Amino acid sequence: MSSKESNGTAWTWYDGKWHSGNPMLMGPMNHAPWLGSCVFDGGRAFEGVAPDLDLHCRRIVKSAESFGLKIVKSAGEIEELTREGIAKFPKGAELYLRPMFWAADGFVDVDPESTQFSVSVYDAPLPKPNGFSVTVSPFRRPSFEYAPTDAKAACHYPNSARTMRDAKKRGFDNAVMLDPLGNVAELATANIWLVKDGVAQTPVPNGTFLNGITRQRVIALLRNAGMPVEERTLRWEDFLAADEVFSTGNYGKVVPITRVDTRSLQPGPVMAKARELYWDYAHSGR
Repeated sequence: MSSKESNGTAWTWYDGKWHSGNPMLMGPMNHAPWLGSCVFDGGRAFEGVAPDLDLHCRRIVKSAESFGLKIVKSAGEIEELTREGIAKFPKGAELYLRPMFWAADGFVDVDPESTQFSVSVYDAPLPKPNGFSVTVSPFRRPSFEYAPTDAKAACHYPNSARTMRDAKKRGFDNAVMLDPLGNVAELATANIWLVKDGVAQTPVPNGTFLNGITRQRVIALLRNAGMPVEERTLRWEDFLAADEVFSTGNYGKVVPITRVDTRSLQPGPVMAKARELYWDYAHSGR
């Protein structure tokens, strides 16, 4: 039994009611664990706020549609249920918010009429902004022709898992993944940025990775603050020569990268400004 099951720090809404711990929702005959029809999204609640929760709820609906699943809960209904789950925890708790759709039946393709839905809310402390190390991965992100890259889907994560496993064996915390053409796509777990001569740069979305919600938010916040931001094609060599490198993503929001291969970096002023702007936005109620 996991700690979440035993100490009540997770709640899941499924089939009309809330369940504590880790309820068993799928069996071996279900399509999702057998043939991979599970899509999900991840929001965050912390310090009494849940920034961009509406956007995360809209995105999971799009992910479900891309898999041919039936939309049994609208984005608005998902947001309402998620806020119910947040209210089960002390105000200010650091939580992960995870709605999911999946098929219970079908052979290869899903049976849309068998679509199931849940939303889980659980304790997940935000990582400290102390920085982490990265290298380049031998494993690449696929393009849309090879995988359903327009969806946030569980089937993508074995590729991320082997990327992380390989990086950790080599003494790094995470890894930069390239696209099929050898350009930088993202990290195994988040979007990636560099800063050169005061200009924040991040890979342009090209169908090999999700245009992250936190990524989009940080682009808008920096630009509104008068800071130059470029979405462009980037190579691994650009990161090796960068003044700053950092990540954006739902799990950690804005976090510095302090080692790129053998090169050590300090958390920089653009990253610090991006993090400050994001936290101000999160608490603004906009």
